[in-house]
Amino acid sequence: MNASSTAEPALLAALEQAGLDTVEGAFSYAGGEDLSKANLGCRRRTKLCLMGPGGRVYELYLKRYDRQNLLGRLRHWLVHGRRGPARAEFQNVAAARAAGVPTMQEVCYGQESHPWDEFYPLAATRGYVVVTAVAGASLEKCGREFLARNAARRDRIAELTGKLADLVRSLHQAGLVHRDLYSSHVFLDERNAEIGLYLIDLARMFRPRWRRFRWKVKDLAQLKYSMPPEWARQWWDSFLDGYLGDCGPALREKYSLAIERKRAAIARHARRMNPEARQG
Repeated sequence: MNASSTAEPALLAALEQAGLDTVEGAFSYAGGEDLSKANLGCRRRTKLCLMGPGGRVYELYLKRYDRQNLLGRLRHWLVHGRRGPARAEFQNVAAARAAGVPTMQEVCYGQESHPWDEFYPLAATRGYVVVTAVAGASLEKCGREFLARNAARRDRIAELTGKLADLVRSLHQAGLVHRDLYSSHVFLDERNAEIGLYLIDLARMFRPRWRRFRWKVKDLAQLKYSMPPEWARQWWDSFLDGYLGDCGPALREKYSLAIERKRAAIARHARRMNPEARQG
């Protein structure tokens, strides 16, 4: 087990007691609640609660990566190099937090070694990663209800919009892109007076060396497409102002046109895949 330097000793002890300190133990673990989702492939996600030695309950997510086929390993290698999927996701979470992006806490990961690792970077291995849960619910699930409940409180919606712009700007300014920046991957927490937003599902996040504008536009278009249409109509310009800052009209227009073209392409693809998909 490779643990985060910031992980609590009591939590690490709970993981060890549950057998989640080895790859073999993680793959034989039968507890928790499995979370089914389309297109997971060789991945398996499990929500679990563990009790530490002091009686504290930890809400966690366990993601297990089984051995990929050759094509999957090649695609992963082109983006992440020799890092296995579990290690890549663990380090992605750490990189996002270091960039000031509110997200989960990386706890630990494990990756099988392979006798051919030194000579064959595409060797098939298994791995697992454990992260903490974030508070709240996804904007995909609660966004429209939030807008309806705060229809008379534009300051509240402006706060959400500003924090969403801050989150995405922090990610992109660090040279990172999410690649699946849909509203289902942004969680809204309203437990306190201030709004809290958290970014999740960082498995595909990476740092592009080329065509960075294209990748940033893709993130932004995914977000615009997936947010409630009423928010996109009334608040997208405010979001873009917060994201871009004082960039000048020419660059703002460049972003606006590119984002809208990509958003329309995403909507067309969604309708082809599912004729009942909303217009976006």
